[in-house]
Amino acid sequence: MGGVNLEHLEAAQMFLFGDVKFLHLLLLLMFLDILTGVFKAAKNRNLWSRKSLFGYARKILILVVIILANVVDQILGLNGAVTYATVLFYLANEGLSILENLAAVGVTVPGGLEKRLKTIQEQEENNITSEIKEEFTTKRSGQNEN
Repeated sequence: MGGVNLEHLEAAQMFLFGDVKFLHLLLLLMFLDILTGVFKAAKNRNLWSRKSLFGYARKILILVVIILANVVDQILGLNGAVTYATVLFYLANEGLSILENLAAVGVTVPGGLEKRLKTIQEQEENNITSEIKEEFTTKRSGQNEN
C-alpha cells in the first residue's frame, strides 16, 4: 500500500524542535500577542498590513532561532539546556508584549507592571533604531517636498 511514512515526519520534527519544553505555550503566547497587537493597532487607527507582515515574519524568525538552539543542543549534547533557555526568553518577551498591548488598549494592568512597561517604552523610543528610523523618515518626507 502507498501510505505516508510518518517516521520521516517524526524524525524531522525531532530534529527541528526536539522535545522542546513549553513550545506549545510559546505558540499560544505568539497567537495572543498577534491578537492583542491587532486590537492595539485598530484602537490607534494604525492598522498597516506591511507593519503586521513584519511582525509575523519576526514570529517565524523566533521559531528559526529555537530550531538553531535545538540543533546546537543536539550537536553539543546539552540535553536541551540552550533550547530551554531560548524558549524561556521568548516566553517572557511575548508575555511583556501582550501586557504592553493590553495596557495600550485600556485593559487594567497591575501598577508595578505598568510602571515597568512605561520604562521599557521610553527606552525603546530613545534607542538608536528609532533614531535611524526617524532619520530615514525625515529624509523621505524632505525629498517629497522638493
